[in-house]
Amino acid sequence: MADSLKTRVGRVITGGVHALLDRLEDQAPEAMMEQAIREADGVITDVRHELGTTSANRHLAQQQHLNLNRQHEALSEQLGQALAQQREDLARTAVARQLDIEAQLPVLESTLAEFARQETELRGYVEALLAKRREMDTALAEFRKSRLAAQASIAPGRPAGAGSADVRMAAATGAFDRVHQRQTGLAATSVGATLQQAAQLKELDDLVRQSRIEERLAQWKAQQ
Repeated sequence: MADSLKTRVGRVITGGVHALLDRLEDQAPEAMMEQAIREADGVITDVRHELGTTSANRHLAQQQHLNLNRQHEALSEQLGQALAQQREDLARTAVARQLDIEAQLPVLESTLAEFARQETELRGYVEALLAKRREMDTALAEFRKSRLAAQASIAPGRPAGAGSADVRMAAATGAFDRVHQRQTGLAATSVGATLQQAAQLKELDDLVRQSRIEERLAQWKAQQ
């Protein structure tokens, strides 16, 4: 793969959409994130095109390798017939051609191995780029969601209560999750949790704890 394309792949893989927010706080981060996604799409297209070209070249090399082996086998049979008929001139020609083929085969085998290596590398790039593309889509969706939540939380006339608290919590955790992922590279585990879900999980913990208390108490009673 050309160094320029490798450079583009590396820029997409190592670059983060979240990093744009650090540098472009006062500009248009959403537009820049969308541009980064378009660039990733372009690189994916180019890598896939090169993968297709490499696969086609490997197929051609395989066919040539197969044809040369078949020629070598056919020449062995013809060589035997020429010697049987005491045609050393023809036998000498067959041997000369076999030697030429034997000289070409190692080169072709090396070429095939290199094409196979390139295919593996390019497939790895495509998989990594697609994974990065999904990550960028998720990041952009979260960014848009956090902006909407932030706008809703300051909208005039919105009644106070659990609903508005959920919106404020979503905005706060959205900002936390972006910072967390930007700094650690790991997605936060509590993304999308609402106050209602948190309350229900707390109630579930209480039920489990009460069940354990009753179980332990029953064990003590049985020992008396």
